Amino acid sequence: MKLFKFFSQEIAIDLGTANTLVIQDGEVLIDQPSIIALNRRTRETVAVGQRAMLMHEKTHGNIETVRPLKDGVIADFDAAEKMIKGFINMITARRSFFSHMKMVICIPSGITEVEKRAVFDSADHVDSKETYLIYEPMAAALGIGLDVEEPVGNMIIDIGGGTTEIAVIALSGIVCDQSIRIAGDEFTLDIMNYLKKQHNLLIGERTAEQIKIKVGAALTELESPPEDLAVNGRDLMTGIPKQIYVTFKEVAESLDKSISKVEDAIMKALEATPPELASDIYQTGLYLTGGGALLRGLDKRISSKTKLPVHVAEDPLRAVVRGTGIALKNTDRFTFLIDRRNN
Repeated sequence: MKLFKFFSQEIAIDLGTANTLVIQDGEVLIDQPSIIALNRRTRETVAVGQRAMLMHEKTHGNIETVRPLKDGVIADFDAAEKMIKGFINMITARRSFFSHMKMVICIPSGITEVEKRAVFDSADHVDSKETYLIYEPMAAALGIGLDVEEPVGNMIIDIGGGTTEIAVIALSGIVCDQSIRIAGDEFTLDIMNYLKKQHNLLIGERTAEQIKIKVGAALTELESPPEDLAVNGRDLMTGIPKQIYVTFKEVAESLDKSISKVEDAIMKALEATPPELASDIYQTGLYLTGGGALLRGLDKRISSKTKLPVHVAEDPLRAVVRGTGIALKNTDRFTFLIDRRNN
């Protein structure tokens, strides 16, 4: 008779700057903002994810909201650990002390060795017994159904919250890559600064994020343009609240410089691509994943710049976590996974 039941839990985590997604048994169980609300005095967790986001920029002196990740990596170790623990507790309400947790966590390709160790340490503190890391472009490629083990070159452009990852993948490896810290968060900041300069309107991150989602665009000419969006904020001249209407053309104008930097990084990655793989990419085109892929007209703008076909992944927001889930099921097979032994 067994005194203790042995539990084995396997989870894949896309630990993103803007959103964290957790997948278990092939099902996405957590898809929430990467934010935590803490008691300032006791440092205890008040809320994580969506509940914490509702408090963001609305807190009083006893509560603060923290986004533990910056530019795709852990910036606040303690808050990140508590946030991960909070998400895991959402899906594992009943855990045995003797449970064996196995995790695959997605990381940016431009991450440093110190930042890798921070991710491993965070996993250790939430009782993961077996932890693997996978680079975002590789996870995205798996998530959109590409055979990464074949001797065929594919270029992945993953535009997340903190970083844009551009990589050419072949034979289970990243041949060349560019990782720039210009992505969704930078786009949000661009919108905030634009409204401040052009309309003397001060808005918060949450409002700018909604503008990006509802009327965000990369081109000033679209076939099916979204309707103008009513935006509320504080008038910098009078100090009182006011409302203006924002058009997709204004958003495209505000994002132009940041998108140009993404285009430059894509061109650099293409210039560094070996000729045989470049030949493959000419045939297959470029694959766009991540939340930034949903920006209206971005695929056409990149296609115009590179003169190559650009494919937007189906459900681009979840491509990375789907790929991380596939890697979780094949940790013995995939050589590109990073663990403590080969780190």
